[in-house]
Amino acid sequence: MNAPFVPLLSDVRLVDLADPGEIARLEGFVARHPLGTPFHRPAWFVSVAAATDNKALALVQERGGEIVAFLPLDAVHSPVFGRILASTGFAVGGGLLATDYADPDAVFAAVEELALRLSCPSIELRGGVLPAEGASSNAGWALKTESHAGFARPLAADDEAQLTSIPRKQRAEVRRSLGIDLTIEVGTSERDRAAHYAVFCESYRNLGTPVFPRALLDSVVDGFGADTDILTVRHEDKPVASVISVYHQGAVMPYWGGGTWDARRLRANDRMYYELMLHARRRGASVFDFGRSKTQSGAYHFKRNWGFEPEPLTYATWTQPGAAKRDADPTSGKLSLQIKVWQRLPLSVANRLGPLIARGIG
Repeated sequence: MNAPFVPLLSDVRLVDLADPGEIARLEGFVARHPLGTPFHRPAWFVSVAAATDNKALALVQERGGEIVAFLPLDAVHSPVFGRILASTGFAVGGGLLATDYADPDAVFAAVEELALRLSCPSIELRGGVLPAEGASSNAGWALKTESHAGFARPLAADDEAQLTSIPRKQRAEVRRSLGIDLTIEVGTSERDRAAHYAVFCESYRNLGTPVFPRALLDSVVDGFGADTDILTVRHEDKPVASVISVYHQGAVMPYWGGGTWDARRLRANDRMYYELMLHARRRGASVFDFGRSKTQSGAYHFKRNWGFEPEPLTYATWTQPGAAKRDADPTSGKLSLQIKVWQRLPLSVANRLGPLIARGIG
């Protein structure tokens, strides 16, 4: 179902994302807003929707012809997980960006109306300005706190300072990796992309997670252009660890990364993140944003081992009255069993089936 480009409520409207001028306005608003993230950019939410056969949408609120609030959205459909409006899809951030002149409640009401139009029984806002839980104007919304945490810290002034800033135990692992015959490559060529995806597929199968289609990763690399790169660690010319990073407002965010079975014994993941810290500083970044992890998960503790302190994240969810709540939590009993089954699949089978499932996870 295609949503028409007409006002939803008073001064809240859907943006025509086929209009380059509107795309430029949104990019400019995100660039100027102090809470803008890579996931608010059309380079993200429009690109990932196209690559996964989902639908990108954008709500804006205007005053005197100027944008005062912006909510990027991906309408994601999955035969496994159902339909959802996510801000934003395949991301760990997003949510409503607002100025002092905005009326957030009007935007929340508009996104509820839009969800009903699109037969999406669920909405998830991943950060940004959130509805006030329990307020009569925000009935149906619930806040989810403490389930995930973000990790970010400033980069050090030079290579040696970066190494010594890492806690002792993890620093020892990095030092060991420096003594192993590993090579580092950075770029966005076909060689870089193919190496990354080969590593990424194996890593996701080992985690029990359906792998994203390569088109999704390529779409972000293409959409962000100079604001992204791929760093790959090779051993005897074979890629063993690789990560796609995006750059935004002085921060580098390693986003899609992973390693092969050999990566652990070669300490390739340790080398990868240390080399990315050095590379990011050289290209002008001042902050290393390690992204989010589920609280108390293995990734959560891995990031703490690097000296990053967790910052609890809060998300908002809305469920249509009478509809069942969407379950895409990998720790739930139902999905944890599916994860164990997936981990046992041959890599070739996981690589064929994974993209068909993952395009609907959102």
